[in-house]
Amino acid sequence: MNILVSGSLAYDRIMDFPGKFSDHILPEKVHILNVCFMINGLSENYGGTAGNVAYALSLFGESPTIIATAGRDFVPYINWLTSHRISTKHIKIIEEELTAGAYITTDQSDNQITAFNPGAMKFSSSFDFDSIEHKNTIALVAPGNLDDMFNFSNIYKQKKIDYIFDPGQSIPAWTKEKLTEMIDGSKIFVCNDYELQLTQEKTSMTLYDILEKTEILIKTKGELGSEIILLENNDIKSIDIPVVKAVPVNDPTGAGDTYRAGLIKGFMLSKDDIVHAAKIGSVCAAYSVEVYGTQNFRFTPKSFNERFESVFGEKAF
Repeated sequence: MNILVSGSLAYDRIMDFPGKFSDHILPEKVHILNVCFMINGLSENYGGTAGNVAYALSLFGESPTIIATAGRDFVPYINWLTSHRISTKHIKIIEEELTAGAYITTDQSDNQITAFNPGAMKFSSSFDFDSIEHKNTIALVAPGNLDDMFNFSNIYKQKKIDYIFDPGQSIPAWTKEKLTEMIDGSKIFVCNDYELQLTQEKTSMTLYDILEKTEILIKTKGELGSEIILLENNDIKSIDIPVVKAVPVNDPTGAGDTYRAGLIKGFMLSKDDIVHAAKIGSVCAAYSVEVYGTQNFRFTPKSFNERFESVFGEKAF
């Protein structure tokens, strides 16, 4: 099956703050906020939504296609992706820009403050959708270039390609109309609990309204696991998926992306068993949380199956 992953490609600069943000921010003074957090150190990692998802999929033995833009400093990242059998053919290089960069500071409560320089992501990518077999394709529309997100979701609908819509941190940038249009027709709409509330406020849609536009809503809830929400006999049905314990817990950065990679793998195995797919996502996310950085974890299909079976008492695939 063809897997199209559109979104961002970025260098993640990850920092740890040895305290809690809440101890240094005075609520009554946020209008004149001026704080400095002394960090323990900085590490640079390959990241971005498209890169993180594609990397995790490669560990399952898949060869996803990334559709994105990158800058003149992207050569090391290209070598990394190529070494993991990930096609870079459709990554458009913008020579006058640097690759997007995320500067992420995490405190001891796993709260994060992120600054993001879009760099090359400001430019649209290009892809010949007629070059693929539409009936044998699944796509992910993840946070990245806004024009690409909107245009790709419409192309997928026109060509009847199943797509997972994951607006993530791009939600504030969308109008009510465009956000609603991208949700409408998606196979799965996935977001965390905060993003779901933000979506409802921005679009004025109830949960029922959203479920009339997407087949399945998946809400991720961090350490509380995830929740599958769908309409069954015109009633809202909710199914809780437990979190898989990470040992140790080191860095939550990228866990949402790896969850989505597992979800895609499970969806490829069976479109009719979304619960099983979400469980694969849950196990996949645990691997990410156990290491620093977004593409530093490892597993093989065999080791993944063993861990999945130890948690859920069944084979993943």
